[in-house]
Amino acid sequence: MLTSKKSIAALQVHRMFGFGSYSTAHYMRHRIRAGLAKPEFRKLMGIVEVDETYIGGKNRNRHGDKRTPGTGGEGKDTVVGAVERKGIVVARVIVHADTDTLNSFIREAISEKVSLIATDEYPGYCKLKKHGTVRHSAGQYVNGAVHTQTIDGFWSLLKRGIMGSFHKVSRKYLPLYVAEFEWRYNDRDNADIFGAAIARC
Repeated sequence: MLTSKKSIAALQVHRMFGFGSYSTAHYMRHRIRAGLAKPEFRKLMGIVEVDETYIGGKNRNRHGDKRTPGTGGEGKDTVVGAVERKGIVVARVIVHADTDTLNSFIREAISEKVSLIATDEYPGYCKLKKHGTVRHSAGQYVNGAVHTQTIDGFWSLLKRGIMGSFHKVSRKYLPLYVAEFEWRYNDRDNADIFGAAIARC
């Protein structure tokens, strides 16, 4: 679970360990994820990338009665994240990606002494200080030191893990999955990642 890049499904854990039921493996994994959640952290400094992403199936793949109006993130769950270049990531599930919610997350996660906050052109970031943007809609992905490639890499790991190992994640448990992938990313260089995780559980 901690060393596999895409994590491991509860069904596979159930088969490997021979638990009495699938629900036992599922419950155990959620208890581990809850232990991995790190509400305390050093605020991010230096150059920090911030972005939001949307987790959930594509609207066109849903049954007609379950489709939602609009495009993009409609009907999906929103996750916002901030990553310090060559450092750690902080990610949280949020209800709405509005300016107030994004600014509240940024105040919680990023130090006021940050040298640069790099984002895309999403209007929710328009009031930030020490702010640089790239215009993805115009095909711009790098503007000097400004880019969001590091946080995009983290989103790729999260989404591939969910699609490849779990296939579907409920809104109720999504924060636990985000905590698992955040832990794995932040402790990727820890030779004793298992011991560190068990110490928290």
